[in-house]
Amino acid sequence: MFYDRAKIEIKAGRGGNGCVSFRREKYVPKGGPDGGDGGDGGDVIIEASLRLRDLMYFQRQRHFRAGNGGHGQGANKQGRRGDDQVVQVPLGTQIIDDNGELLADLTADGQRFFVAHGGGGGRGNARFATSTRRAPRFSELGLAGEELTVSLELKLLADAGLLGFPNAGKSSLLRVISHAKPKVADYPFTTVAPMLGTVEEPDQRNQFTVADIPGLLEGASSGVGLGDEFLVHLERTRLLIHLVDATGYYGKDPLDNFAIINRELAGFSPEIAAKWQLVVVNKVDLVGEEEAARLVDLLSAEIISRCRTHDPAFAWLLEDAEGDPDEVDGSRAVIRISAATGAGTKNLTRRVYGLLKRAWLREPAVITAEPEGHMTYRPGADDHWEVVQQEGRYRVAGQLVERLVARTDFENEEAVAFLQERLEHLGVSDALRQAGASPGEDVVIGEMEFELW
Repeated sequence: MFYDRAKIEIKAGRGGNGCVSFRREKYVPKGGPDGGDGGDGGDVIIEASLRLRDLMYFQRQRHFRAGNGGHGQGANKQGRRGDDQVVQVPLGTQIIDDNGELLADLTADGQRFFVAHGGGGGRGNARFATSTRRAPRFSELGLAGEELTVSLELKLLADAGLLGFPNAGKSSLLRVISHAKPKVADYPFTTVAPMLGTVEEPDQRNQFTVADIPGLLEGASSGVGLGDEFLVHLERTRLLIHLVDATGYYGKDPLDNFAIINRELAGFSPEIAAKWQLVVVNKVDLVGEEEAARLVDLLSAEIISRCRTHDPAFAWLLEDAEGDPDEVDGSRAVIRISAATGAGTKNLTRRVYGLLKRAWLREPAVITAEPEGHMTYRPGADDHWEVVQQEGRYRVAGQLVERLVARTDFENEEAVAFLQERLEHLGVSDALRQAGASPGEDVVIGEMEFELW
């Protein structure tokens, strides 16, 4: 079974606590503070890897957690940084948050996205020593790491995509032209999941990838036969190889089938419908030379008609005709093959590669740049805060003050006194009083609630 969606829960590591320690050496009386800082928590990183093909692993593993930072120690020893958690996903995976916002689109091998950042380590008491505070007996707590739930959605990365009605011979063609070994049988819906294959030119110097998606039905754009879930895998392709069954499907004329599939593409996504198309008439060995030639003529005439209305799927033919629809040779967009016997398949791969080279020159692949890193908090980096009144209580909201509170050990009186000094210095106490708060009233900062002093 092919898995192209998953939801995972991730949690970055907590930072280690700072250490309260004083230098103790023989013949060194009243040694100063030497408590080291806690180590930062590890990050959770999602990395694209060529080794993976789908998101099956995440059906049994949904929780990922990075390592916590080590606590600081005496002699100014800093705690160990927590281990990062690297989560590997296939190329083409999109990372989406709970609000539906796209966070990252991983399209290159080794490309990384820092999805959750570890909490910063707390400072040891050596960092709080001043000329007036020579023996601080407090340190900071480490901060919690980021925690969130994200959705993973895979959209296959392929140069060309095979599409058509069920039993048109897409899997048979992929088996003939590539190293892929999809299931092949003489009944519809043999293919139930998208599959990738790599095609090599005879000289083995040129390669391209082809995606085979399950057969589409009329109404696929609105979800019939799960068509809407399969069509998304054509979004990243440069070329569509449209297979038309020369024998027809369920008694319908091959030309009607060609028109139906194109309507479904347009109904699902104008962008997919605008991709260049190459039409392949398959199973010509079953209908004879005369019928095969008739179908090629009919499809060629239909393609010329589409060029007159400037259908972008056949814009490459108009380019060859220098923009004049009357000069378009529709037969150049139609190839006859038999996937069963292999007839015409070498000519097909040459034509596909030729069109792909043109498409690559027109629109080079865009790879999302790897993030340079993530912002780490430093006091003053985001010093905006405000006082709001909620349900009879006063809340102070802002990154700076919330982190100050989160780092404070409220069981240590000296640490609480230092926090009060900082809040007074920032003007938080004055702002609370101006907002109407009186000593003894409840004040909330971050996840901590206490009385205004």
